[in-house]
Amino acid sequence: MNTKKKGIILLWVSIFVIFTSLIFFVIGCNSDYLVGNMSKRFALMFLILAIILLAYSIFLIIRFRLSNAFKKGKMIAISIIVAIYALGCSSFLFVLYGPNDTFRTWLITTAMTTMNHQYYCKWFYSDEMINEVLSQNYVSEGDESTDTSLIDFDETTVYANEYEKEILEHDEDDLFKIIEFKVNGCDAYLAAIYDPSKISVGVSKYIGVGGQYVYDMAKQQGAVLAINGGGFYDPNYNSNGANPLGVTIADGKIITDDAYSSNNGGIIGFDWANKLVLMRDANGKEALAAGVRDAVTMGPFLIVNGKMADIKGNGGWGYAARTAIGQRKDGIVLMLVVDSNEFRTQGASIKDLAEIMERYGAINAANLDGGTSSAMVLNGALINDPIDSALRHKTRGIPTMFKVVE
Repeated sequence: MNTKKKGIILLWVSIFVIFTSLIFFVIGCNSDYLVGNMSKRFALMFLILAIILLAYSIFLIIRFRLSNAFKKGKMIAISIIVAIYALGCSSFLFVLYGPNDTFRTWLITTAMTTMNHQYYCKWFYSDEMINEVLSQNYVSEGDESTDTSLIDFDETTVYANEYEKEILEHDEDDLFKIIEFKVNGCDAYLAAIYDPSKISVGVSKYIGVGGQYVYDMAKQQGAVLAINGGGFYDPNYNSNGANPLGVTIADGKIITDDAYSSNNGGIIGFDWANKLVLMRDANGKEALAAGVRDAVTMGPFLIVNGKMADIKGNGGWGYAARTAIGQRKDGIVLMLVVDSNEFRTQGASIKDLAEIMERYGAINAANLDGGTSSAMVLNGALINDPIDSALRHKTRGIPTMFKVVE
């Protein structure tokens, strides 16, 4: 190999090693989850050696006047690839650790609210940085439980604004109405159910073993409208929707009664008077004693007794596909589903949900399970567009749903 080519090849190799080592070193300085201390030390060593190699290659290029070598197509192509790689590495680090914290906030708040994908942010950020971001994005619900006396089915509501008109303008025989709009550029579907006595909780027939798709449960249980219900957990982290979180009640019977360890939310359901009930720190027997007939467990609570939760930043849950349920003072129930985009980087924040529910008159409202679970089914067919972790346009099996049966 002649001296000219040797100098250029050394330049390429040094740039490649510098930026590769830089990525590992910078990530290692911000998190020990993906890059350990030993790997960080090796990255630093390679970084120093590569800088020395870069200086040597530049010396060779200057010494032997190799500018003419870059005229060769092969040399130019490789040089462009190396330059693109260096630019890509720099951009990657800038997005992760640069002065603009938009991406950092989105990644941490979105990942940390999942059960199985928190490593997405722990790979790149220390616990200290994660906690700092979460301290700026959170929901403070207060300690009130719902006062069902605030719901009055006989109350006549006037068309105070365009949102009231959208809800109240319907045919007398309509059981429900679906309103479509956009949230952060994503499709949203709001169902107004005029007879809350028709709403109940549906449960997967494989509960404890696996979940079912909402549209399958809806068909089997005769629902004309359905949305996904409470959260779930799986001991083997296979996300098959087998085990509902916390308390699950269907038609006055306790299906599950597990402890719910979360600072947000709790029991979300309807009592025998067909009023939405939100209860914190209650078990199944206490819920039954309070008159609850159908319920799931999830959160956070968005609005309680007409008071919106204190939401800082995006609420600490990032942006994703979301599902929520609420009830207006006149008893009309609101079921909301918001889609995400194809790359699951958009959708609704917890703050968005609360503001939408407030806008349409809810005095009590709560967040339900979201992400790939978010689904609205009309007459047995999905009307929204869920996207799973493989970016496929499909939902997943879940254990519970809220259904409307004629």
